[in-house]
Amino acid sequence: MKTDNEKFNDQLEPNSAFLKELKTKLPQFFNTDESFDMEKFQSALKKENINEFSDGYQLDFIGKDYARRQSGELPNTVIVPDNEQNNGEGKDSKNLFFTGDNLEVLRHLQGNYQNKIDVIYIDPPYNTGNDDFVYPDDFEYTDDQLKEMFGLDDDQVKRLKSIQGKSSHSAWLTFMYPRLILAKRFLSDIGVIFVSIDDNEVNNLKTAMNEIFGESSYLSTIIWDRNHSAQSGIFKVYHEYILLYANDINSINTPKSLLHEKFEAGAMKKVDDRHPLNEFTFPKGTRFDAPDGKELKGSWGRAEKVTVISGRLISDHGKLKENVTLAAGFTQIKQMKDYFEGKEVVDTRGQKVDEFYLNSSGKVKVIKERAVETPSTVQRFGTQSAASDYFAKLFNSDVSYFSSPKPVKMIQTLISWFSKKDSIILDFFAGSATTAEAVLRQNIDDGGNRKFIMVQLPEKTWKIDKNGNKSGTKGGEVAFKNGFLTIDKISRKRIKLAAKKLKKENELTLPENFDDSFKHYWVVKPTVQTLDDIDDFNPNKPNLFTNMLDNFSGENLDVPGNASGDETILATWIAKDGYSFESNIKKLKFSDYSSYLIENDRLYLIREGWGSEETKDLLNKLGNNELSIQSIVIFGYSFPIAELRELENGLNQLDEKINLIKRY
Repeated sequence: MKTDNEKFNDQLEPNSAFLKELKTKLPQFFNTDESFDMEKFQSALKKENINEFSDGYQLDFIGKDYARRQSGELPNTVIVPDNEQNNGEGKDSKNLFFTGDNLEVLRHLQGNYQNKIDVIYIDPPYNTGNDDFVYPDDFEYTDDQLKEMFGLDDDQVKRLKSIQGKSSHSAWLTFMYPRLILAKRFLSDIGVIFVSIDDNEVNNLKTAMNEIFGESSYLSTIIWDRNHSAQSGIFKVYHEYILLYANDINSINTPKSLLHEKFEAGAMKKVDDRHPLNEFTFPKGTRFDAPDGKELKGSWGRAEKVTVISGRLISDHGKLKENVTLAAGFTQIKQMKDYFEGKEVVDTRGQKVDEFYLNSSGKVKVIKERAVETPSTVQRFGTQSAASDYFAKLFNSDVSYFSSPKPVKMIQTLISWFSKKDSIILDFFAGSATTAEAVLRQNIDDGGNRKFIMVQLPEKTWKIDKNGNKSGTKGGEVAFKNGFLTIDKISRKRIKLAAKKLKKENELTLPENFDDSFKHYWVVKPTVQTLDDIDDFNPNKPNLFTNMLDNFSGENLDVPGNASGDETILATWIAKDGYSFESNIKKLKFSDYSSYLIENDRLYLIREGWGSEETKDLLNKLGNNELSIQSIVIFGYSFPIAELRELENGLNQLDEKINLIKRY
């Protein structure tokens, strides 16, 4: 027996995903048999005086149809929760980390994150021809299936399969194309995507993104001056590129952070004829960035002398404990008075004042906002070598585990340009998890509560030689030596170390409800035994089959975290049905049977053991209005045919229609 997803994938065509999207946006051009009415479409274009034929470049490469088909397939993996992380330090977190193939993860998350991501940043593998990228996927179809699916002959099949394990342009595009198609579906109306790339594939990448996102959605190519020389032919290369596209260029907002920047200045000067000594009373509750209980007394400072006139200059949870009058060479008495009276303050240069506060040395500081020019296409975000040094220091290592991590400042700046304070940020090539730290830092800087979704393949940092000895892979030697056997473990550790560092550095000014952790999920294929059991399953002869649910436990799928089989199925279905991973889930009992009720809307019956008593209990609760739901979803492998029919008959007798969904 085939799973539901396998049945769907079998009938998929290369353009199925495109037609599905087209039908969503232009349903008037589809006939009742689901076919596209080209004649009607062309007629509509002519009425609007639009020429549907135009000259232009068309991207073509070996594997394009295969890549297009991949973008429409349903996942053949399951989502396994890491209960140790999710019920431990990540219990209250809304950030997510997925360990698995990013193509499969993106397929899963289409249900619950489509049109919900405001910023995507990815740093995919570059294709320099130096073995830093080889096409990683195996073709899961036989030669005969490939011929039938794509109308290929023997030579064309051979060419298609030739990209396996290769670093050609076609191989790289076949790898990237379906991931970019899926990425577009995640972007919100105001969403943007940033893609880092170097000279080797920038032209192919831009052509592919023009085709997927549309040429009119192109915003800019940002050139990162990384100040790091690398020989390339007869020239040294000091730059990389970041391609920027919008989902809808007419909907994006030009964020305030693009037009303004905040800066800090002093609100006092050295006492002299131009800046005479004067007094000002700072009210209780004024921000005072000093350790709790620290009191400054008398006078201090040289160039900018400050004297306490009355009250105690003492901090209580980062704020003045009581009113304090200070004497100094204050230069902005009027602005300070207006600010503490709650008025909007603009200085003589037209710069808006955000805040006056005291620092730990008792000096008065002011945070202002000034207009700046739109960012240049050339940016100095920090050097690659500095990013490597920072990473190594974070891990208390002599050498970075990654050869080319991106600077936190770079990704934080990109995020700040186009995200809102409650945006979701996605990076499905997480690597060193710089994007996650950038989100944390931006939330600290502006008090936001952005959430991140990170995806990383559990790529090994080790290999085994012919003698059976383990050693580090090229580029993975340092990580392997330090006990990190896969890249995803480094990524998650980096988030934890960065969060610890940030909390320590910003102890007094940390935003309320600062989310410094994440929930973790594994995305893995069922075992060969499970697939064999599914293939042999006959719903009419359930006694020939046992313990299907156990096959999906974390233990049997060989991933840590202590997930049970029903928890794996539940997590997979939550994504499929469009629910958030932070949805309200209740355990509901029917007789001795435990079920899951999500958002008081949908009931999941996953475990074995459902019988007549459970059906009777369910029907009573529904009939007495103790339970009100729209649908019931059952795990078909757990339900013998007789019990299933009894449940169906009982539901059909209710006044209120409830949708029963059977899944295999």
